[in-house]
Amino acid sequence: MPKTVALITLGCARNDVDSEELAGRLASDGWQLVDDAAKAEIAVINTCGFIESAKQDSINTLLEANSLKSNGVTKAVVAVGCMAERYGEELASALPEADGILSFDDYQEISARLGDILSGHKPTPHSPQDRRKLLPIAPAARSMAAVKASFARQRLNNDPWAPLKIASGCDRRCSFCAIPQFRGAFVSRHPLEIIEEAKWLAEHGVSELFLVSENTTSYGKDLGDLRAMEKLLPELSKIDGVKRIRLSYLQPAEMRPTLLQAMIENEKVAPYFDLSFQHSAPDVLRAMRRFGDSEKFLHLISQIRALAPEAGIRSNFIVGFPGETQSDFETLCRFIEDAKLDAVGVFGYSDEDGTEALKMENKLDEAVIAERVSILSTIADNTVSARAAARIGEEVDVLIDDPELQEGRADFQGPEVDGTIGFEGDTNFRSGQWVRAVITESAGADLIGRII
Repeated sequence: MPKTVALITLGCARNDVDSEELAGRLASDGWQLVDDAAKAEIAVINTCGFIESAKQDSINTLLEANSLKSNGVTKAVVAVGCMAERYGEELASALPEADGILSFDDYQEISARLGDILSGHKPTPHSPQDRRKLLPIAPAARSMAAVKASFARQRLNNDPWAPLKIASGCDRRCSFCAIPQFRGAFVSRHPLEIIEEAKWLAEHGVSELFLVSENTTSYGKDLGDLRAMEKLLPELSKIDGVKRIRLSYLQPAEMRPTLLQAMIENEKVAPYFDLSFQHSAPDVLRAMRRFGDSEKFLHLISQIRALAPEAGIRSNFIVGFPGETQSDFETLCRFIEDAKLDAVGVFGYSDEDGTEALKMENKLDEAVIAERVSILSTIADNTVSARAAARIGEEVDVLIDDPELQEGRADFQGPEVDGTIGFEGDTNFRSGQWVRAVITESAGADLIGRII
């Protein structure tokens, strides 16, 4: 009888890829993958460690999985992912319910690690280290044979879209972010490796590729080619079955004209710009160790919309950063109104272990942060709703990715985080079907279309 394992994924699309890579390694070693943790001998929780709410969600999921041990099937619960990597032995001490806390370094031997845990051997948790100090192997130094055979992956769902990791780690030093510490330095995957995995995804029913990394605009810099993305997109677009390519997490300060042109001119690349602004007041941005201001960001947005008026633009913002004045906050509010973004995420600042911001002075009172989050969220909701309403009359190609609700997404809508498109009348679409529609109604960020 094969050993059974369930993979539960929390957090971002990058974690989705990691889980499918773990699934591929486990399946190749004879493990049986099951969807329901209650039916698995071992439950593996791919945790998120980005912000406090995500960490708490990870802990709650681990505890919930641990409660299954009384069912006569589930024997062990294991934590992997960002939170496990970030806290290691500290998490193991605080959460004895977990039978194992594994590091990223355990992924290559995941089958052996889980086998040991099922045998009753609790692994010694790792001592977290700043992974930026580890010298990565340059992708350019990999052999062609290694590149072509280096990915292992098994799909954990039947979605017609899939994230495709193009790089890992980050070389930026934003003062609020701990990700570089536990994800390490920025390392691009070799283009051939990405293309091979993209072909595999297309062969398994994926028609939309979602390129993910911690900083997609930096792709190729460690390969010695700052225009590697501009060269990669045409190659991905040649793959049979791929109808849409979407880029995530673009740094505004690194949005070079050649990349903008390459995205706009390629018919298969969605005119979708996930721009990480974070704020628009220059003093706050400098404190965040980021670059720009409202004027520069609005200029970039105007450039995008001049080339592609239908483009979707989304961003996230941190409110209440240490030292943020009322004037800074009002600057941000005006920017949100002027930018007319398609999707906006608003987060209140919270201290994160190991970040520069943790030691900053002039921290804002939690009540002030909460009030500003509420105000900006209202402004954001209104602008997003207005942007959606302005799309009434547009003709769009929609990928059906929720057959139960009979909903899908157009070019300007990213998976899981943005609005969706539903349809007038009775429909019977299947997952992965592409339909042409005209937008007839809006409801907040969501839209209604009529098939044409």
